[in-house]
Amino acid sequence: MIYTTGDTHGNFERFREEYFPEQTSMTKDDYVIVCGDFGGVWDGGKQEQKRLDRLEQLPFTLLFVSGNHENFDLLAEYPVEDWNGGKIQRIRPHVIHLLRGQVFQLQGHSFFTMGGGKSHDIEDGILSPFAEDFREQYLYYRSIGAQFRVNHYSWWKEEMPSQGEYQEAEKALEQAGWKVDYIVTHAAPNHIVDCSVAAPMVTIPSPTFWRRSGKKPSSTTGCSATTTTTGSLRKNTFCSGSR
Repeated sequence: MIYTTGDTHGNFERFREEYFPEQTSMTKDDYVIVCGDFGGVWDGGKQEQKRLDRLEQLPFTLLFVSGNHENFDLLAEYPVEDWNGGKIQRIRPHVIHLLRGQVFQLQGHSFFTMGGGKSHDIEDGILSPFAEDFREQYLYYRSIGAQFRVNHYSWWKEEMPSQGEYQEAEKALEQAGWKVDYIVTHAAPNHIVDCSVAAPMVTIPSPTFWRRSGKKPSSTTGCSATTTTTGSLRKNTFCSGSR
């Protein structure tokens, strides 16, 4: 079985048995995919390590792609290895970061992963914590309700895929003949997903998770959504969320 969800932001209450009873029949050979904004690797503290240990104790394997709310400095400290056809980072033995631009084989299906997305709450800028007037800037921006973040504390340039990641994606898709069963991303292209409308037939929680075959997929900025449910994977469906 494969289930999907999104935007956990370090809060994993939805994986409690009372909210996700399907897990009682799952094993480590079954998967739950978090489609971005996992947030489980954020501050590196003791409480966070305990939460990750609890995730490892879940009966299933937890997979995630990156979103635009991840601590990419901490993620970069984990070694990269090959797994099921693509590259990963093991946060725990069964808590796995699926890197960008990869094609994985899971339960007889192919999954193309392209995490990341551009933050939409930085209209007023990115503050440097090393600036002499950082404290004054920060307090002022907070007082006026500005849309801003702090570099390497709440924002990382790595939120957007690099040119190298796009090149790796193209190579992986070429090897797959540009045909995959599913695409896992955090922010779908705007021309595919209308962020203001939720598709009525959708059962997979946002962010976007959709199926395309025989066509060269693209990845750009789009929408993100916060969901508190976990849904089963179905073909020929996609999700749209809200900004």
